[in-house]
Amino acid sequence: MKIDKFVLAIIIVVITAYIYPHLGAGESAKLLNTLSSIGISLIFFFYGLKLSPEQIKLGLKNWKLHVLIQSITFVVFPLIVLAVQPFISSDNKSLWLAFMFLAALPSTVSSSVVMVSIAKGNIPAAIFNASISGLIGVVLTPLWIGFFMTSTNTDYSLIDVYQKLLLEILAPVILGLLLRRFLGAFALKHSKKITLFDKSVILLIIYKSFSKSFLDRIFDNLSIINLIGVFLLAVVLFWLVYFLIGFISKKLNFTIEDRITAQFCGTKKSLVHGTVFSKILFQNASFLGVILLPIMMFHAFQILAISVIASKHSKRN
Repeated sequence: MKIDKFVLAIIIVVITAYIYPHLGAGESAKLLNTLSSIGISLIFFFYGLKLSPEQIKLGLKNWKLHVLIQSITFVVFPLIVLAVQPFISSDNKSLWLAFMFLAALPSTVSSSVVMVSIAKGNIPAAIFNASISGLIGVVLTPLWIGFFMTSTNTDYSLIDVYQKLLLEILAPVILGLLLRRFLGAFALKHSKKITLFDKSVILLIIYKSFSKSFLDRIFDNLSIINLIGVFLLAVVLFWLVYFLIGFISKKLNFTIEDRITAQFCGTKKSLVHGTVFSKILFQNASFLGVILLPIMMFHAFQILAISVIASKHSKRN
């Protein structure tokens, strides 16, 4: 298996933030904040341009599959993490919050559809769920996180959060939808370049987040054992949800195509939304790097695991 280039880029950016953290402080930090805010709006503008109302209408028919995927994404995932909260010590509250943030995130769009396609799953359903998940996440992710932000030093106002989400995410998506008839073909034609731009913005936000965390010495209390533990927990969470979806899908008598789609879309968590939402939900909190740790590790593992599974499914007749 070849390592995903984007995962490799993330590792390089984190190392760069460790070596040169001061590039993310002072006046340069203000510039990075401005650039990332503009970048976020453009990401979701292009998302709106590529969002197909026809595919969404077509996908509405298979409602059992959609209910399962969205329930797993926004209800079951958070409840699993919530169940272990009583056993978490005060020293690990930030890491637990990071896992709750991971659990509350929407599904990723592009990789879900690509992997379902490779595995010969239900592609229209994958497109529908991956697309609608991001929009649902704008509403539900801040709600989940809002329940647990009172224990941190970060000011958290749902009104302020939703105002920022409206301005930086929903408004660009709506604008993109309105202009889709004029620019939709352009966006699809240059889809690879847009994806490269999206990833560049994500890397910028990751650098800014980790540079601040390194400057504030947030990681001083995290050992190698802690980091390995975070990765292993992310792996366990992935497989727990994957097999749970498989079990429920069989009980609901789903076809193999629908089961593949349910497992691929239901287990995915979006690093794009994770980095974007973290900037808005946690603002400039010093522990932002810690918040992004589980989603980055989960992202890396989900790409590896689903790639292997998709390759196996692709060989069936």
